[in-house]
Amino acid sequence: MAMRELRYFGDPILKSVCDPVTVFDEKLEALVRDLVDSVKPAGRAGLAAPQIGVGLRVFSYDVAGLTGYVVNPEIVELSEETHEIGEGCLSVPELWFPTKRAKHAKVRGVDVHNEPIEVEGEDVLAQCLQHETDHLDGVLYLDRLTAERKKSALREARDKDWFWKR
Repeated sequence: MAMRELRYFGDPILKSVCDPVTVFDEKLEALVRDLVDSVKPAGRAGLAAPQIGVGLRVFSYDVAGLTGYVVNPEIVELSEETHEIGEGCLSVPELWFPTKRAKHAKVRGVDVHNEPIEVEGEDVLAQCLQHETDHLDGVLYLDRLTAERKKSALREARDKDWFWKR
């Protein structure tokens, strides 16, 4: 099992738009294995490539016994019905805030062989699909908070010892 070191809020890669995957080779397969291995520990639901320092459009997920990954994901469907759901992030540890998310989401992408795949889900899986796709677009869940919650979250994050202070 290859566990990769996480990047934390403040690291510029987390605010960068990721490049699409164009080369489907052993390096991509190794990245996907690392992402899937790194999302397995308890308390984790998803992990995007930039969270381990890789600027490519790939994420893994492990929600309610459903584990997988998507290369070059795009959200193709979001329900109109939304809810506020408690949300956290491996790159913003120890902080949880209610975040508005669609209750249902569908993502399309490809696998490591460039074959089409689709993942869809409700509630926590829908939240995960939206959260991880956001990472690939340089968006953190903190960016989706109400103004007051975001202000509070940023204040709390800056005081944490994991905050990236370069």
